[in-house]
Amino acid sequence: MIGVYFSEEFLKHDTGFNHPEKPERLQAIIDVIQNSPRFSDFVFPDFLPALKEDLLLVHTSEYVEIVESAVRDGYQQLPTGDTVISKHSWAVALLAVGALKNACEKIMVQEISSAFCLVRPPGHHASANRGMGFCIFNNIAICARYLLKKFLLKKILIVDFDVHHGNGTQDIFYEDSSVFYFSVHGKNMYPGTGLPTEIGCNDGKGYTLNVELKSGSSDAHVLSALQNNLLPAMKMFQPEFILVSAGFDGHKEDPLGNLSYSAEGYGQLAHELALLAKQYAKGRLLFTLEGGYHLDALATSVEKILEKIL
Repeated sequence: MIGVYFSEEFLKHDTGFNHPEKPERLQAIIDVIQNSPRFSDFVFPDFLPALKEDLLLVHTSEYVEIVESAVRDGYQQLPTGDTVISKHSWAVALLAVGALKNACEKIMVQEISSAFCLVRPPGHHASANRGMGFCIFNNIAICARYLLKKFLLKKILIVDFDVHHGNGTQDIFYEDSSVFYFSVHGKNMYPGTGLPTEIGCNDGKGYTLNVELKSGSSDAHVLSALQNNLLPAMKMFQPEFILVSAGFDGHKEDPLGNLSYSAEGYGQLAHELALLAKQYAKGRLLFTLEGGYHLDALATSVEKILEKIL
């Protein structure tokens, strides 16, 4: 049974006129799911906002206070960088983290087999002390730390196929051998990190793996990166849970990307990751939404992933 995590509250994070990370992104996906009889057996669990203590698994107390006060005081942008906020952003960001937290719990107790968290704002650019890009809190990093703490897991894999490198996620786990971070992303794209030479340090050395793809790279290239780079590394790491930062701005129609993936290619990625989860992680697999800014391409790509993990 697959859990789909969505709330109308996520639409209240107001990024302003003509901003690419807009509420319509989620609405486009939900419309596809609700209008498809193939997805009639999906469950839509209820969930609560995260607690401040959940945020502190990853973020500094100073940064959490900055976010809360900036939203309370009516700021339109976080003081730490380029992240747009509005009056509902604090509550919505807590709810996004809460969705992933609930999904982890239900997967671990086998109430659902896997999950797709349709949340916003996204998270993979947020570091411990800074919001960046369109990201306030690092949803997937908090999720990973929660699994390690609550369920005493030892090894978690984070796969990130957003066209932009997840610099925040990498930074958070760069010295941590309990989380393996794999990113396949466009070369020479924002935020300029994710070089193949970035492999982690200290205890985390060898637990970060970046693959850059040239502009225009296709489904075949991203699948090759997965099969030739990630899969061999997992023979040794053998994750107990797989978390996926699912960005769809690598689609050939996306206005912010430089790659040429198709919806079918995203489906094939999901198929490979589902097999990997079955092989090592008892099928435990959670996707969470990151980028993707062409509404039709985004909705169709998520649809293909859900078909594959069925």
